Amino acid sequence: MLEWFGAVFIILVVAAIWPASKYLGISSQSSSGVQGLGNSRREWREKVSERCIVSRDVGTGQSVDRSPGESPSVALICKPSALANYLLKHCVTFYKLHSYPKWNWRASPLLQSIFGVCWPYDCPVHFVRDHLQMSDDGIVALDWAVAASASIHRRRRTSSNSTSPILLIVPNSFGKITRNVLKLCEMALTHGYLPVVFNRRGQNGTPLSTVKLQQFGDPADLREAVRYIRYRQPAGRLYAVSESTGSGLLLSYLGECGSSSYVTAAACLSPIFRCQSWFESSPAWPFHWALLLYQKMWLSRYRTVLGDTVQTDALFSSSSLRTVEEVLFCRPGPKTSPADISTWEAYWEHNDPLRDVDEVAIPVLCMCSQDDPVRGDPESSLPLELFESNPHFFLLLTAQGGHCGFSTPREGASDRPDTSVWSHQALLDFLRATSDFFTTEERAKHAARRRGLSGSGKAFRHRTISTCKKAPVCSHNIHAIYSWQRSYTR
Repeated sequence: MLEWFGAVFIILVVAAIWPASKYLGISSQSSSGVQGLGNSRREWREKVSERCIVSRDVGTGQSVDRSPGESPSVALICKPSALANYLLKHCVTFYKLHSYPKWNWRASPLLQSIFGVCWPYDCPVHFVRDHLQMSDDGIVALDWAVAASASIHRRRRTSSNSTSPILLIVPNSFGKITRNVLKLCEMALTHGYLPVVFNRRGQNGTPLSTVKLQQFGDPADLREAVRYIRYRQPAGRLYAVSESTGSGLLLSYLGECGSSSYVTAAACLSPIFRCQSWFESSPAWPFHWALLLYQKMWLSRYRTVLGDTVQTDALFSSSSLRTVEEVLFCRPGPKTSPADISTWEAYWEHNDPLRDVDEVAIPVLCMCSQDDPVRGDPESSLPLELFESNPHFFLLLTAQGGHCGFSTPREGASDRPDTSVWSHQALLDFLRATSDFFTTEERAKHAARRRGLSGSGKAFRHRTISTCKKAPVCSHNIHAIYSWQRSYTR
């Protein structure tokens, strides 16, 4: 009930103040400035139209002729490769995104984002929680999604050697389990996946057993969680999906681990790429205010214990996300350990999600909307050059959708309870097609070896199919590192 009141309050405040502030902000600019901004965005749209390898009209699957400066409804931007051609042929969901007239509420990126992130959802999925102790005694939580109608016996099957694929979900960095994440877990279950949600230290009810919080792009905890999942489910393929600012952690993990990530393919929903600039400039004020308030609320639970290492007065009196991040992790003065970071610039040298992007060895689909109000201006926040030069990265760019929105026309209708979000359909389609492509490639290589052929030819350079590796043989005792306690939540 509290979530419903909060969502209604946010909508009322935004509906009352946002149009006026937006109008005043525009009117304060000079006419030449507005014209320059319009020309810049028009040039960027033309650049998108030129760089995408395919763009189709929504729902028709046919190529369309657009006037100069008009951006495509759905564009796939990537480096041409055999995998890209395979995706274009088999991922028909990419081009089934509905467009909305201006009078429809789904045409508003603001309302799309609020609906996908903040709007309450009576999820039919329950979660079985594993508390996982890290090597430094910190605790993270893994929430395994199970159907509400499943019995206790069936719930415990998450620890068996099932061959079902595992879908590791990394939520946003603030720890909020959104409607978007719950809908994804529900849909993944219907497609035969075993969804598991990763919860950082102290977030979403996870105990904070040490004074150490997880930095924005530090993949150490996620790396141990993946090893635990591989230990518990060695027979199932592992896939990963991240949401919003949680993509920073997933991209950091994939870049740092490279071909040893044990992930077959990954997808990022509305990722934030220029994270340092995003913290410095802050998102639009309604979202900045909501994120700042939510972060202070969950941090207030640990005010006493954090007071030994953090200036709590500066933390809870801060008025920006940058200040909160800086107070938590940047500590001026002499370093007491190699892990201490003293400056803001040094912090992002260690936590920038794209710092090791060249080492990513698996296909990654990034789904973004041009009207995303949280990420900001697409011209400065989307690294198009990354998708043009790196064959492992694919950008699915839409004209509408907001931040983690991409709502379908019948979503939430009482007569269509099984209606899903378009972005969830597209990413599951991508994961399936990617696995089928690698399976086909392996079969072709084996057939070529039997025929005594070299198997030369242009193909997607997949460095390794890491999911086919056996569970790693650790030099330490895995039972000594991983201690877990199961409980039932939600």
